[in-house]
Amino acid sequence: MRLYRFLTGPDDSSFCHKVTAALNKGWLLHGGPTYAFDAKTQTMRCGQAVYKEVEGVDYTPEMKLGDY
Repeated sequence: MRLYRFLTGPDDSSFCHKVTAALNKGWLLHGGPTYAFDAKTQTMRCGQAVYKEVEGVDYTPEMKLGDY
C-alpha cells in the first residue's frame, strides 16, 4: 500500500525538522516544497508532500499515517 501525507508548518527550523524526521522514518519526497503567505496569522507557511510504501498492511481511513 502507498501512504501519502502533506506536511505543513511555519517557515522556520521546526518545519525542516518535521520533514527530516519523516525522511528518517522512510518517507520519500513527492514533488517540491510549497511556500505561501497565511494572511490570517501574517506568517509564511511551508508544505511538503511525502509518500511511503508499506507492505502487508491494508489501508483504512482510521489509520494514523504518522505512525508509519
